[in-house]
Amino acid sequence: MNSEALAYIPQRAPFFLIDDVIYAEGNITRTTFAIKEDNLFLVDGHFTEPGLIENMAQTAGAGTGYRAIKENKPKPMGYIAALKNVCIFSLPALGDTITTEVVFIQALLNFHLVKGKVMVGDKEIANCEFKIFVTPDAQ
Repeated sequence: MNSEALAYIPQRAPFFLIDDVIYAEGNITRTTFAIKEDNLFLVDGHFTEPGLIENMAQTAGAGTGYRAIKENKPKPMGYIAALKNVCIFSLPALGDTITTEVVFIQALLNFHLVKGKVMVGDKEIANCEFKIFVTPDAQ
């Protein structure tokens, strides 16, 4: 785990679902996460749907936190307000490393619209759209 990634989001073990922020520029953030045996979301050798959704949300938060730190601003706190068009094509297995990409589409007041997708290698295994509520005092 990249200890630097811990600085970008408020989650901690066992709910920390990103290992490394590999890209955070403009409106795009990418992270990686290795599925390990001790993971809370591992059931019957597969990382579950709630884990994939939380991983996408944490990727969005990591990008926002990264940019805030870069600009010497306080890290915002965000909460999933809505999910739309959730598609889970397959579940990653124990030992897989997922790469997650989140694209910020737009912000309106305290809501951010983002699209996320999760890959294992070259195969897309999940995607969805989020509305994320960002606390007003941290914008």
